[in-house]
Amino acid sequence: MAARGPATLSRRTTMILSHRSGDERADRRAAYAEDYARARDFAAAADLMRQALELAPRWTLGRLRLANFLEEAGDLAGALALYADIRAEDEGDPYGAGLKIAALGAGEAPAAPSPAFVAGLFDQYAEGFEAALVGRLEYRAPDAIAGMIARVAGPSARFAHAMDLGCGTGLMGARLRALCDRLDGIDLSAGMLEVARRKRLYDTLREGDIVEALREDGPAFDLATAADVLTYLGDLSPVFSALAPRLSPGGLFAFTVEADDAAGAYAIQPSLRYAHAPALLAALGRDLGFALLAEERLVLRRDRGEPVHGAAMLLRRIG
Repeated sequence: MAARGPATLSRRTTMILSHRSGDERADRRAAYAEDYARARDFAAAADLMRQALELAPRWTLGRLRLANFLEEAGDLAGALALYADIRAEDEGDPYGAGLKIAALGAGEAPAAPSPAFVAGLFDQYAEGFEAALVGRLEYRAPDAIAGMIARVAGPSARFAHAMDLGCGTGLMGARLRALCDRLDGIDLSAGMLEVARRKRLYDTLREGDIVEALREDGPAFDLATAADVLTYLGDLSPVFSALAPRLSPGGLFAFTVEADDAAGAYAIQPSLRYAHAPALLAALGRDLGFALLAEERLVLRRDRGEPVHGAAMLLRRIG
């Protein structure tokens, strides 16, 4: 299981404070609220954020932060009411309020978060992403995938065309570049892609949704990777279905998920990431023409000091 609610809230803090209310007095009160939240006095933080919202009542990010504080203070009814209001204001749900409602057990988990939410989340910390993930959180997904490919395909294996799905800043691409003649990447976040572009690892980079991109006509590839990407999607059948016709016969699909054998098809976690049952993903792959070659359980990273348990999986396209 991933980190509890406070981990998600602290990650949001930079996002909230980087979008000011437009009222200096409201912003000062919001800053004081964050001080109390860091001291874990969420009731006081909520009181100060209410004062800020009296001065800037339409500040959506401030209302989202108030809902966070109420949740931590134990006022779930108050938090859920705010999340519901925020969700109702925009069908695109760019703030992930629907995910929060589901994570609190008050609604069904959506099959996928809104693209606007995911893009906004990663755009906010693209520049510091690698320092945080690799330096502090002991991120292991790219190394796990690269190691699995080397063990199964052999250390001298080469690929004609690799597709890095959800390529982010290029952490996976750095492991793939020497293995393939052509390397393409796609990601929802323009900010992450800008960091990746500076590394000059990829032959092409594209901003967009991975399922929509895979459904387009295009050249086949013999390797696809998704490192720490599918945790931000619930129902993975669209990904597998769209990938199958684009992957050459014998081609490999390597990916990681946060693993929960009791998750069913998928389950939303307090972190707002999804967990999946690896056995069900292997079955989904079989139904769509993939064979499971390898599965490895591992700690993908740490989140607020706690291990995030996951699985790296390698499938081969049959026929």
